[in-house]
Amino acid sequence: MASQRVLLVEDDEMLHTMYTQKFTKEGYEVLSGYNGAEGIKIAEEEQPDVILLDIIMPKMDGFVALKKLKKSDTTKHIPVILLTNLGQEEDIRKGKELGASDYFIKANHTPQEVVDKVKEVMTTGGVAQA
Repeated sequence: MASQRVLLVEDDEMLHTMYTQKFTKEGYEVLSGYNGAEGIKIAEEEQPDVILLDIIMPKMDGFVALKKLKKSDTTKHIPVILLTNLGQEEDIRKGKELGASDYFIKANHTPQEVVDKVKEVMTTGGVAQA
């Protein structure tokens, strides 16, 4: 069986490396994007199983990228988990309204918790469990 593929769209090099190592160690293939525009292009071409998407990024922020991903016939089926430091209720609500499967505040969750949520989202077909 081919390994499951996670698209990580994160502009912070240190966090990008940390999450890439964690997911690789857990047996996932990690595809990498460093801004929203790259993330969309990779998602369309590679069709990952799930997308981890930062919000504050250069060129195109995560909210704009999420909106485009969910409007495109080629990517709307891919679960997207927002991974950000924006923790305001308004930002969380906006992410969910735009179609995010879940919303993680980086400072509040360990990489293992993020991996566990990705496993759950893949198992439930993109529907996060409370």
